[in-house]
Amino acid sequence: MRKVFIIGFIALAGCNSPEFQSIFGTGPDAGPDAAVAAAQPAPVGSVPPPPPGARTAEEFDTTSAEERAAAVAAPEPAGERSLGTTIASLGSPTEPGIWMRTGLVTQVSMGRVVYGANGKSVTLELRPSGGDPAAGSQISLAAMRLLEAPLTGLPELSVFAL
Repeated sequence: MRKVFIIGFIALAGCNSPEFQSIFGTGPDAGPDAAVAAAQPAPVGSVPPPPPGARTAEEFDTTSAEERAAAVAAPEPAGERSLGTTIASLGSPTEPGIWMRTGLVTQVSMGRVVYGANGKSVTLELRPSGGDPAAGSQISLAAMRLLEAPLTGLPELSVFAL
């Protein structure tokens, strides 16, 4: 009986391996979530995660100078539509990239936010939060820095779909 238990435990331990998942079609590329992910736009650049020992905003913000420059470049106003305003808090600093998670969108899309206190704007990836549009939003560390908004504040942002 003990051998069956040990063999079963070892087999279950391998369930997370990509090789096992590809055999049975249970990996991250399978199922309905894969179809949803395939329909979404690619993330803004390939931003590496922060290093394990990151302590400062500079260490957590792993966006490149090119990504930051593209995000603050003045967008073409044609085709842009207002989604409303939101109060944003700092999202997880360990989640890299230039993004905002908000209830103002229902699917991943590109957008722009404007910080009214200083007029700065940034183009970013809008991610659905699944919450009510009035529930507030979370914004990435990189985006918050580009907007020059206080990292511990709750800035009011105007949100636009591109």
